[in-house]
Order: sequence, then structure tokens, then C-alpha cells
Amino acid sequence: MRMSVIQMCPGADKAQNIAQARGLIQGALADGRPRIVALPEMWSCLGGDRETKFREAEELPALGSNDTGGTAYEFLREVARANAIHIHGGSIAERVGDTLFNTTIVFRPDGSEVARYRKMHLFDIVTPDGQGYRESAVFGSGTEVVTWEAHDVIFGLAICYDIRFPELFLKLRQAGAEVIFLPAAFTLQTGKDHWEVLLRARAIETQCWLAAPACFGRHVDGNRETRMTYGHSMICDPWGLVIARASDGTGWATARIDRSLTERVRRDMPVLAHRVLA
Repeated sequence: MRMSVIQMCPGADKAQNIAQARGLIQGALADGRPRIVALPEMWSCLGGDRETKFREAEELPALGSNDTGGTAYEFLREVARANAIHIHGGSIAERVGDTLFNTTIVFRPDGSEVARYRKMHLFDIVTPDGQGYRESAVFGSGTEVVTWEAHDVIFGLAICYDIRFPELFLKLRQAGAEVIFLPAAFTLQTGKDHWEVLLRARAIETQCWLAAPACFGRHVDGNRETRMTYGHSMICDPWGLVIARASDGTGWATARIDRSLTERVRRDMPVLAHRVLA
């Protein structure tokens, strides 16, 4: 089974972001013929002020319904259906009344939604260069651990800052996950030191494949401050090796998921069976 992670440079204009995503997905499909394609975190609207975030956010149809969603939702559904692939929609801003959630949505090849995950851990930090981030000022926090199944493989869902909390990844492994998706908009300052290290660590600990589509480049926040995201989208195998990586700029990385490798790693080093702490 082949899958691709897409690397984008989004801004606050949803229409432009959808056009960029469409072109990159088409390129990945032509290049590697993946059966699953994944987008980065907040690819439909990254940056902008609070008003912009709410305006570009979407109210999502009930999971399992055939109701029509917003423009980003319907774009993802259309791409899945038109290409007969699974689309992991990175994450978009989900509007629920006066609250936003940073939410992943996943579509089957027939265009139906199969999974939805709201980011649990919110990015409220100051980076080494002094820039402050307070995701909780705009977004609410999710509470549910989410997996989904395709091609007889169980996939786990996480988003960006979640990577620093290994207990979530253990729960995904315990729920049967073999592959974990982590769409991200990792800052340049934290990414250059921690991004690859954390991804490889979570892969080694869980003995899962880690697929991490990421945002790259500049965007402008609500205070007109320039923010930089690190990019370096990658796919790690269950031994913790990076087997595919995107270069700087926009693009994609594609890899084949080998379930026999997962089985061998877990058989030869059965860490889940050896755990003495829950």
C-alpha cells in the first residue's frame, strides 16, 4: 500500500489554499499512484486574525451523513471520489457555535467520511526566538482517541503538538494502529531541533509507521507578524527510520507501507507485551 504526504505553504485565503492543494495532490497521484493522500495541519486557512479564522472555518455535517459540507470539506470529498482513494484531510478549522476545533477529517474512496479527530493538545508556548503562540485563545480541545480502518490496516489520528505527548500514541497503538498520521504546522524554531527526533521516537516507541504531512514557509498571523513553519514532511517506518522526506518548498513524499516489516519489528521486540506501566 502506497501513501503520500503533501507539503503545502498555505495562507489565510481558503480558495487559494484549495487550488494549491489540488495541484499538489494531482502531482502526487501522477508521480507515485498512492492509495492514501494526506494534507497538513490547517491547510485551508493558516494565519490571519480571529475574524478570518471564524469566517474560513466550516460547520461539519454529522459523521456518517450525506449532508453537504463547506468548500474545503466538499473539495476533499470530491478528490477522494474522483480518484477512488482515501483522503486524510490534514486538519481544518471546525466551527461549533462560538467555538473552533482543529479537526482532522478522513474520506473513503466513495466520498463518505470515515473518521474525525479534534486536536487534544493545544499549542500555548513561547518559542526560543520569543514568539508567543496561544492556540487555546481560539480553539477548543478534543477528548477522543480516534482510529479508522482501510485496506485491512488500522490508522491512528493525531495533530502537530500532540507529538510531544507519547501517552496518546501508546493509546493509538493499544487500539490496534499500525500507521499514525500527524499533520502539522511545526514552527521553524522548534522544528529544526525537535521535529524529526520526535517523529522517529514515536515510531520506535509504538512500532508504527508515522506519516507526517507538514506546512512549509511563511504566513502572517492576526497581529501582522510573520510566522515560519518548518516543513520537512516525512514518513518513518516502525524501526524509526525515515524512508521518505519532502525537500524545502511545496511538494510531497511517497512511500510503500510494508506490513511484513511491522509484524517483524513487533515480533522480535514485543514491547507492548513487556510494559509494566499502563
